[in-house]
Amino acid sequence: MNPVFVDHFRNPRHLGRLDAPDVEVEVSNPVCGDELRLGLGVAEGRIREVAFQARGCAGAIAAASALCELVAGAPLASARSVDRDTVDQALGGLPALKRHGADLAASGLSRALAALEEDA
Repeated sequence: MNPVFVDHFRNPRHLGRLDAPDVEVEVSNPVCGDELRLGLGVAEGRIREVAFQARGCAGAIAAASALCELVAGAPLASARSVDRDTVDQALGGLPALKRHGADLAASGLSRALAALEEDA
């Protein structure tokens, strides 16, 4: 199995909840039951902090961890370009049966960024 994927699953980055997020969203995959809670703290047009909690398979956990690494410290404009394929590539290519984890992570980010825009 891909060592990058395994490392993100066994040692997830940004695991937990933010004390005072600017936005926090929950997304789920009704087919497999995976759930993701993603929180963002934003300042001066950048994601200053990010955290997640996930319940689900190894793919969901690894993808959420990789997503957080991709967007931590990133300008909001750059974060908007992070999608399923970006997360998949950051993990070195997910196995076909785990790609739904990248979908879940990208969906959570998209929803969080949309919520920030609504509040602006």
